[in-house]
Amino acid sequence: MTQTDADAKPEKGPQRRTGPVTFTKQVVGELRKVRWPTRRELLTYTVVVIVFVVIMVGYVTLLDFGFGEAVTWLYSTLGGNDAGAGAPAF
Repeated sequence: MTQTDADAKPEKGPQRRTGPVTFTKQVVGELRKVRWPTRRELLTYTVVVIVFVVIMVGYVTLLDFGFGEAVTWLYSTLGGNDAGAGAPAF
């Protein structure tokens, strides 16, 4: 049988805030539970991230160049026969 909100025990009043010393001790205790990566793992993860970022930068650069060329072609095709006619020269 599952418990519904109506069956749940009412919560006690608001919890007291933890003092700075207790908070610091709890943080240190939690950090001791963390499995820190070895130097080799850290190097591997770093290389993977850098390679991925370089690939994504190349991909976005190609997309940007392709869309830019497509828009330039579209404007030159549909924009009229003389690019400077009627436009003010700057």
